[in-house]
Amino acid sequence: MSTAAVHSHGTTFNWDGADIAELDTINGIEITMTSVDATNHQSPDHFTESIPGMLTAGDVTLTGNYIASDTTGQQAMLTDMLARSVKTGIITFPTSTGTTWTLSGYPTAIKIGDAPVDGKIPFTATIHPTGKPTLATATVTGMSAIEFSNDVLIMPTFAIGTYGADKPYVVTITALETSTVVTPTDATGGEVITITTDGGSSQVVATTEASSPCILDVDDVTQIVVTITKTGYAPKSYYFNCVVLAS
Repeated sequence: MSTAAVHSHGTTFNWDGADIAELDTINGIEITMTSVDATNHQSPDHFTESIPGMLTAGDVTLTGNYIASDTTGQQAMLTDMLARSVKTGIITFPTSTGTTWTLSGYPTAIKIGDAPVDGKIPFTATIHPTGKPTLATATVTGMSAIEFSNDVLIMPTFAIGTYGADKPYVVTITALETSTVVTPTDATGGEVITITTDGGSSQVVATTEASSPCILDVDDVTQIVVTITKTGYAPKSYYFNCVVLAS
């Protein structure tokens, strides 16, 4: 089961500086590339050859509720379509991801309605990007230092850009210690630091603040994960496997 997947609720589409009201679906941007045939009489083993061609950003489709009062969003998009105007569109994913798609484009289809006897009036629109869209991810700077009480050695030496997700840091703890106190330091200040022990109990501390004791398994490895978060930025997590020395 993934613990890193992000729920999409809260994603927005901004058109020319205004969020479009009450959307329920915002499809992402698909980038495709053509293949240019380069087959010739010297092509080896009678196989066709090709070279990369042009890149294209696919349409962005929007669906949601028709909101007559959304003059800066839905109504403005219709006005821009009639004027054949190219404007800026921004897809903003939930703040925990810190991720946006920014594009220049123009509406190619807008529909207001249908009107069923028992149902809502929908709004749909299609935006065609022109040129290259930009995917941007803002990420917290991370943790600049960390201390474990009673530790003998951290391997490898801690570094802000080494997270240990695939190969956790190994923290050797003094013989038969049943707990350790963790003191993390974030790089820029203002972030939220969460310390989780073996995927279970967690606690929030401020930068340079010592945690409550994290319980260690003296007969096995105890994993401690330190996660740095900040509103509007993608988080970073650091992984530490704590090993208690035998007596």
